[in-house]
Amino acid sequence: MRRLDPAVAMLGAIALALAFPKTGQAWLAPFGGACLVWAWQRLSPAAAFFTGWLAGTLFFSIGFSWFSYTVGNSVGRFAFAVVLVPALVEALAFAVSGLLTSFAARRAPLWAFPAAAACAFAVMEMARSIGPLAVPFAQIGYSQTNTPLAVFAAYIGSYGVTFIVMLLGAAIAQAIEIRRVRLLAVTVALIAGAWMAAYWFWPARHFATPSIRVAAVQGNVKQSIKWEPTTVRLSIHRYLALTARLASLHPKLVVLPETVIAEVLNADPALVVRLSALARSLHTRLIVGSLESAGTTQYNALYTFDPQGRLQSIYRKRQLVPFAEDFPGRRWLRRLPNADLISTFGAGTQDTVISAGGTSFAPLICWESAFADLVHAQVSRGAQVLVIATDDAWFGETSGTFQHAQIAQMRAIENGMWALQSASTGISGVIAPDGTWIQYTPLDREALLVANVGAPPGSIFARIGPAPVVAGFGLFYAGVMLWGSLRRKRRNGDA
Repeated sequence: MRRLDPAVAMLGAIALALAFPKTGQAWLAPFGGACLVWAWQRLSPAAAFFTGWLAGTLFFSIGFSWFSYTVGNSVGRFAFAVVLVPALVEALAFAVSGLLTSFAARRAPLWAFPAAAACAFAVMEMARSIGPLAVPFAQIGYSQTNTPLAVFAAYIGSYGVTFIVMLLGAAIAQAIEIRRVRLLAVTVALIAGAWMAAYWFWPARHFATPSIRVAAVQGNVKQSIKWEPTTVRLSIHRYLALTARLASLHPKLVVLPETVIAEVLNADPALVVRLSALARSLHTRLIVGSLESAGTTQYNALYTFDPQGRLQSIYRKRQLVPFAEDFPGRRWLRRLPNADLISTFGAGTQDTVISAGGTSFAPLICWESAFADLVHAQVSRGAQVLVIATDDAWFGETSGTFQHAQIAQMRAIENGMWALQSASTGISGVIAPDGTWIQYTPLDREALLVANVGAPPGSIFARIGPAPVVAGFGLFYAGVMLWGSLRRKRRNGDA
């Protein structure tokens, strides 16, 4: 292994990390990808695997540094493990990408190599972003939410944007390695042509004037005191008082953040009556984050009260945060330090859609918004507006809060839909189908946000979802590798 190759790969990891908030240098992402691919194509598959794992560990350690906020204070000297362990696991996606890129460098035709490398990376990004142990933050596509490349998300989703970034990076790497700029120029021309077509036919360029008034209530209760018994009642009083102030604004939907009622709501009939009366007095649908108990199982839930004050539905969070809301492998890992701090919620199974006056809302709790497949399941059931209730107080003012807000933008662009985010300490806001924040709140303040949402212009991605896109990338890579193998056999036969 050449000493320069791992160093360049590490430089690429740093460049990719800097593309995300708070630094937000999105333009660095293709160059970060170029550094990775340049190193991987020069290395043996085994060396590329381990170099990718090392670079990925650095990338995710930077990208996940906010994990230690709040949680890190609870685990003391083991705080480093809260970041390092997930980084090591997620870095396997980079490792396998390096392995596949190294194989492609040896078998794929020159013209197909950049696309094959980009396909491999996009497929592995999805592989690490689905399932009960998935940690889908720091997807490369998210870094481009506020750049012109975001328009591709309406057609091929965030994984597709990752593909475009890595395609450009791989083309740069190939041009440097073989000193042929022509292939890079062709790649840039193809991306530019595809972008112009995508922008021209982008439904979100034109959407109807929004007319459905919605509201988000941001109570600004810090995570460090939220669950203290003396704080719970004060928090409830604050949120009910703030919500009551919306009476003169007549919103059709009011959303309170995740678990703002820091107790089991269905075990407190008196509070249920108060919330029911509040919804009825405002003549609005009121969505409230709290806990639900069913038998011996508790759920992170959203309670919806209709304008008549009736409990319309209870949505249970489907995607739990591993080792925070769920404890995979508890039987074997229960003796780990502070293992007793890990919650064990039940996981919901329903792709709930809330119907409200001719509009259908997709409820999402916290980091569920980072899962394109979960959102698409609700869109397939007729959801027209995304509603994200989150407790981003867990993240404080770290990059995690801003990454989560960026993810909400991506979901809006992908599906060509309006999105309303209600966060306990911010960022709360309304996002248009083109990803633009129409309104948003500052961090660490009490706030009432009122804005309008409307009918979705839709998108191609909303119709097809992420699975066909990533399957296409996988098939392209497999096809290129098969073609390369057959060409090699033919040449060897002719020889």
